Amino acid sequence: MKDKHLKDHIKTATNYYTPTGGLPTQDKIMTDRAVLKDAYAIIPKGVMTDIVMSYLPHWNDARFWVIARPLSGFAETFSHYIAEVAPNGGSEKPEADPTAESVLFVVNGTLELTIEGKLHILTEGGYAFVPPDYNWTLKNTSDKAVTFHWIRKRYQAAEGVDMPLPFVTSDQDVAPTAMPDTKGAWATTRFVDPADLRHDMHVTIVTFQPGGSIPFAETHVMEHGLYVLQGKAVYHLNQDWVEVEAGDYMWLRAFCPQACVAAGPEPFRYLLYKDVNRHMSFDLGGAK
Repeated sequence: MKDKHLKDHIKTATNYYTPTGGLPTQDKIMTDRAVLKDAYAIIPKGVMTDIVMSYLPHWNDARFWVIARPLSGFAETFSHYIAEVAPNGGSEKPEADPTAESVLFVVNGTLELTIEGKLHILTEGGYAFVPPDYNWTLKNTSDKAVTFHWIRKRYQAAEGVDMPLPFVTSDQDVAPTAMPDTKGAWATTRFVDPADLRHDMHVTIVTFQPGGSIPFAETHVMEHGLYVLQGKAVYHLNQDWVEVEAGDYMWLRAFCPQACVAAGPEPFRYLLYKDVNRHMSFDLGGAK
């Protein structure tokens, strides 16, 4: 019952931030919160403009903010895009790398996702996992643009461990799990069982109720990408305290100390990537 109550509370409070592009007016100042340091980077929502968009082969009427990519000496296991697909846009061949696995998370609009011939309709909060070397297509058949996050990682196979299977679910259909002794102030929506060794990455949603916190400096081998979906917080990254809000992105290399306090009147929620469940590769950039 506790998990159901927590799930219902988050469902009614959810409001996913969606970037809109455009350009600032000429009277704006150049100073912003964007920073790239040895241990972390912050890409604030204000710098996600039209001039930093990219286009990809085999995609029609679609554009992408690339907010993380493997970078030598920094985070090296994943890439993270925010995709905006216009009506009738999409791709019959979205993934060019047969070794890449993907997670898609919709924050605005409706899209049609087909995996090995099976059609799925994803609306806001929709979540899909696509294993490597699967045939999938994506189409926006609605009359407005759809925006989704696309997180990609080179899959690292393990001897005797099966390949994970594709699945489609949603934020609304998965009950968050409260962290121990927090009374629901800190919870994680886990779309994959953490003990399922078929998966070598987790993409979850972390939720803090107002005043909730990570009360210690987490320091661990997993790399992180954190996109703030809702709310605001004060975040501790390495030796710095920074303010972040909905639409901001934090990119953390391994062992970057991190903690936070939810500082606003609404829940603070972020989409979180981390690499898990595998031996450490001796090749920079992950498994070869």
